[in-house]
Amino acid sequence: MSTLQNPFTLFGYAGKEYFCDRENETKELIAALRNGRNVTLRSPRRVGKTGLIRHVFAQLAQTNPEIKCFYVDLFATHSMDELVTELGKAVIGQLDTPLQKAENYVVKFFQSCRLYFSTDPLTGSPKLGLDLVTDNPAVTLEEIFTYIRRSERECYIAIDEFQQILAYPQTNVEALLRTHVQQCPNVRFIFSGSKQHLMSDIFNSPKRPFFRSTDKITLDVIDEQTYYAFAERWLQTVGTHLPEEIFHDIYQRASGYTWYVQYVLNRLFEMQPKEVSEEDEMACLNYIVQREEDDYRKMLSLLTNNQAQVLRAVAKEKVVEAPTSTAFLKKYNLPAMSSVKRVIDFLMDKEYIYHTNDGYIIYDRFMAIWLQRI
Repeated sequence: MSTLQNPFTLFGYAGKEYFCDRENETKELIAALRNGRNVTLRSPRRVGKTGLIRHVFAQLAQTNPEIKCFYVDLFATHSMDELVTELGKAVIGQLDTPLQKAENYVVKFFQSCRLYFSTDPLTGSPKLGLDLVTDNPAVTLEEIFTYIRRSERECYIAIDEFQQILAYPQTNVEALLRTHVQQCPNVRFIFSGSKQHLMSDIFNSPKRPFFRSTDKITLDVIDEQTYYAFAERWLQTVGTHLPEEIFHDIYQRASGYTWYVQYVLNRLFEMQPKEVSEEDEMACLNYIVQREEDDYRKMLSLLTNNQAQVLRAVAKEKVVEAPTSTAFLKKYNLPAMSSVKRVIDFLMDKEYIYHTNDGYIIYDRFMAIWLQRI
């Protein structure tokens, strides 16, 4: 990996030197996969599931260059057709031998694919590609898994935001996928998701096809002291000292969620003060929140008065253990307990709020700061 200008990455995977901790989770994931066990990986969004998956894949590929690792994100998919397209784009053409490539094996194998020519945006040269036709997604899915199985290559496939399949109009997606997973002995899977109650329904209900079919790992936040040592080490490379109490405040405001901590550290690294002060920290937070303010206002405007009132109350309280308690309702002049219960369920479903071990918090930690100020 090339050296980064800023080591506090916000997107993608830049290499193990820029990856903080997760040593136990990495070992646990690799051990499960290498010993033939599929894994369900659960955590809220922005805690670091995708980064961990990329890190694990990099470690696996390092042990054997012949291993093939595929990452498929279902977050933006709305049907089985789109799932098949995403899986196909990730896998098709990646498992061919040089001879098979020369003979256009993929074109011959996939009856539901067609060739097309496009232009490489960097070189301007013509490029051969494949276009998936999903008039019958079940048939295309069968072709994809047959292609993977016949390659006999050691493969690892991570399907992120897997709970999205529950929103598809097709009712047989779980059963189809489970059948194909069972029939691919050369493939191990990571089923990753951020809506933990939905992931639990898929993998814990005796009535569901994936019942008790995976190891389960719930990803927690990175230990504060470990994260502080990582942050201080990198900031020291540009002559910046990060006092422990300043990092503690950043970590607490972010509830330890990796992406939010990284965002503030990324800005501090750019600023390069000799020693980070409270003023530097607030300058970073103000910069970030101000640039999100228009979006936050739009999100708030989509809520009813009761919903917005409850949301602001949760933000001002920071953590709410019992949102339907008499004390909380009276303190913020909220409507009846039954109404607040319905609002909490709605805000949870729409991911405005999230339930932690300590209580309910605002999901977007920067939005929480903004809500506390209005």
